[in-house]
Amino acid sequence: MPTPERTSYAEIVAAGREILEQSGPAGLTMQAVATRVGVRAPSLYKRVRDRDALLAAVTEAVVDDLAVRLDASGDDLSGLAAAYREYAQENPEGFRLMFTAAAPLASLDRAARPVLRAAAELVGEDAALDAARLFTAWATGFLQMELAGAFRLGGDVDRAFAYGLERIIAGLQA
Repeated sequence: MPTPERTSYAEIVAAGREILEQSGPAGLTMQAVATRVGVRAPSLYKRVRDRDALLAAVTEAVVDDLAVRLDASGDDLSGLAAAYREYAQENPEGFRLMFTAAAPLASLDRAARPVLRAAAELVGEDAALDAARLFTAWATGFLQMELAGAFRLGGDVDRAFAYGLERIIAGLQA
């Protein structure tokens, strides 16, 4: 009789996401996940090929979670920016991981759709991809700096984010 399954792929990925946020990418190991889900590390290999596959699975879950959040945030860039920023602040390590080679293209495509739709509303279909890239590059750069604590010159970072977003949207509408 086969041994009963003691954990699922979904539990492994969820544990990986928790470990990632607590310990960063270096702490996301097969052993750490095995301990978290209550199995021995070799048992994980029944579900996940290796650490690279674990990292890819966790990254995919992070990006898919962001895609759901963006889809629910509305159809304008202001709502999307707020959701994107909130997600980055709640999941800083996962946010950083989205910009690595571990991020599956299909998941990134799903997360990009709401931004492309909102950009198309502002600038039309022909320029939507360029507008979405501009918006995403600005927001991502701002958030990466914010998460790294790089805004040390004083001032209100929330106000700076709103100012930048307002200027990006105004520029796209012009």
